[in-house]
Amino acid sequence: MDIVYSALVFLHLLGMAGIIAGWLLQLIAKHSAAPKAILHSSLLQLATGLLLVGVAEMGDGDLNHVKIGVKVVVAFAVAVVGLLNLRKPDLKLANAAGALTVLNVGIAVFW
Repeated sequence: MDIVYSALVFLHLLGMAGIIAGWLLQLIAKHSAAPKAILHSSLLQLATGLLLVGVAEMGDGDLNHVKIGVKVVVAFAVAVVGLLNLRKPDLKLANAAGALTVLNVGIAVFW
């Protein structure tokens, strides 16, 4: 089970990196692929985050369900902003996706 958990953490971190990379790409170069990168990476991060919670629930450790709930709401907001940014690319939406992702990382580290 450890290899599954490690693989999910790996994919989860790649999703976070993809959101940040798409945000920076849209911020600097106004690249047309950036909205797709933000959306797909946010969906990857949302899916792997939920799977990580499921794998952790199967173990014996205690989980902070309030923290998980807040992180899911923020991750869902990133996915919605990513979808809106895909439909009509806007720098404000990319900034919102990037800021929410940084917020989610902060919640994960400091809570």
